[in-house]
Amino acid sequence: MPPASTMCPGPAVVVFDQSLTEYDFGASHPMSPVRVDLTMRLAESLGVVGAAGARLVRVPAPVATEDQIARVHDAALIEAVMKAEYDEARGLGTDDNPVFPGMHRAAAHIVGASVEAFRRVWSRESLHAVNIAGGLHHAMRGRASGFCIYNDVAVGIQQLLDQGAERVAYVDVDVHHGDGVERIFWNDPRVLTISLHETGQILFPGTGFPNDLGGPDALGTAVNVALPPGTGDGGWLRAFHAVVPDLLREFRPDVLVTQHGCDSHVEDPLAHLSLTVDGQRAAYLALHDLAHEVCEGRWVATGGGGYALVEVVPRAWTHLLAIVGGSPLDPLTDTPDVWRDHVRTALGRVAPYRMTDGRTPAYRDWREGYDPEAWLDRAIHATRMAAFPLHGLDPLP
Repeated sequence: MPPASTMCPGPAVVVFDQSLTEYDFGASHPMSPVRVDLTMRLAESLGVVGAAGARLVRVPAPVATEDQIARVHDAALIEAVMKAEYDEARGLGTDDNPVFPGMHRAAAHIVGASVEAFRRVWSRESLHAVNIAGGLHHAMRGRASGFCIYNDVAVGIQQLLDQGAERVAYVDVDVHHGDGVERIFWNDPRVLTISLHETGQILFPGTGFPNDLGGPDALGTAVNVALPPGTGDGGWLRAFHAVVPDLLREFRPDVLVTQHGCDSHVEDPLAHLSLTVDGQRAAYLALHDLAHEVCEGRWVATGGGGYALVEVVPRAWTHLLAIVGGSPLDPLTDTPDVWRDHVRTALGRVAPYRMTDGRTPAYRDWREGYDPEAWLDRAIHATRMAAFPLHGLDPLP
């Protein structure tokens, strides 16, 4: 039987309009909205989105209401964001989260786009839905953090729970620990959060270790794989396949939610993992297929981090959009002339010529045994030993 990636029935949508790029902390901030704009331009020029015959339909992004945001966030945070003034206690006006005019509306628009993606999947209007401008996974209930004002993913998950979902699984492949989503659902047994990230010993936010397992009523529903710096495609995929599939199969979620920060790439300026676009694409394919295996294809995907604005993000997320749409791109595909010309004229930069970094990702299966002398294998083993028994799973290979 062919993998689900080659036989996805759809339908699928990307929730987007150009004004989502108004989530903008300023020209000197690393999270420039140009990465979202360049992604959509690339996806459209390749026929992934919007062109005749494209399988991924673009739908409008509403702005979230205050009531929707308040499903997750404290009223005091919402009020502070509306004022757009320095508020250290709420994480506003910092280097990470400088205030800007229209900040509340811009952040609420990101939330609204994700809420719409979640709504469409839960209502069965769409099988898959994606908001590449979303994935703001660091925001806490009462505080902005790490470039994230409101936590659109958490608002969407809470909406699923409010509407009757019994189990929701969240898998975060951003290079940074998905601490906000984990903390918001820390003691909720209905939500399984799995985060694969560079170890907090080295990287912001300094959390997400194997023994961080959830609250007393939800022990085992927080799962963390803290990866060593330098981990590349093979090691990352080894860790992913040693942890994620078994847990998802056991948990059997109603919906799979995924966050796709592509700052795990070797060229990302803010972190220290060494994945390629090809390795990231392999992760997206695996998550798509797991959605079909464990929850009848119900899948909500978001963007996240990623700060190699031209070299990495547009290609990685265009691969994601193509996979969400059920028509994965050949990695050997050339980037279109019109897209490269835009990058050159608008940014004065040279864009990549192909959708690949020239790698063929491969990994050694965990069941073949592990090396206790290797930092990566110790990290995987620690996560399995801590979390697997709480799900009735054997932690040993």
